[in-house]
Amino acid sequence: MSTSPVLYQDTLVGGCHWSLRMRRGTTLRLIDLDGDANVGMLFYNPENLLERYNAPDTLKCQHTFKLAKGNCLYSDMGRIFCSVTADSLGWHETVCGNSTAAIVNKKWGNHTYQDYRNDRHQNGYDSFLVELAKYGLGKRDLASNINFFSKVYTDSDGNLHYVTKHSHAGDYVELRFEMDSLVILHTCPHPLNPAKDYPRKPIRYEIHRSTPVTDLDFCKNFCPENRRGFENNRIYHLGHGNPSHD
Repeated sequence: MSTSPVLYQDTLVGGCHWSLRMRRGTTLRLIDLDGDANVGMLFYNPENLLERYNAPDTLKCQHTFKLAKGNCLYSDMGRIFCSVTADSLGWHETVCGNSTAAIVNKKWGNHTYQDYRNDRHQNGYDSFLVELAKYGLGKRDLASNINFFSKVYTDSDGNLHYVTKHSHAGDYVELRFEMDSLVILHTCPHPLNPAKDYPRKPIRYEIHRSTPVTDLDFCKNFCPENRRGFENNRIYHLGHGNPSHD
């Protein structure tokens, strides 16, 4: 857990969206304030917005179905946006995507901003689009997102099951950024959440200075693929792009 001073912090209420630029060498700490939170998140390279988070590569190169401490979050160019350096849950999902207006309306009713103002029922898909538009991005730039604090597992028949009460008040996850990253996030419900009422679960986020990465770093040595990812980052920060093997 990060013990460095908090450089900035804020609280996001449930059913809202936000974006920020995280600098290399800083850590983003997310804290579930009431329990049962969900934080949808995507990453982009602010210097080249065509480079973005790649869920399939992140999972397959680390031989996992879930994200937890030690995992690195990869771009579609083989680089590492950030590393999960601390985590109280041991399971965050990145396969189920977003809630949509159709899902939210069917489960909890169509509560528009015009009729309900801040009590509207926001969905993750539209939340991402609002934030992406601020950077000249749109529908074609969406990718499969992470849902922090949420757990979904598969049974022997391949059916997906959402776990209720997975995250409790005070649970957290820390992301150490290995390159400058544009972070797009929302606090809308997970698409499989079975809650009777629209869940408005707030989170707090904090920005800290990261501890320098050493050759003994846990995330770097979590699997051989992560060492290659860190090497790709090192070459990128030298200004040489990706190594050529032609």
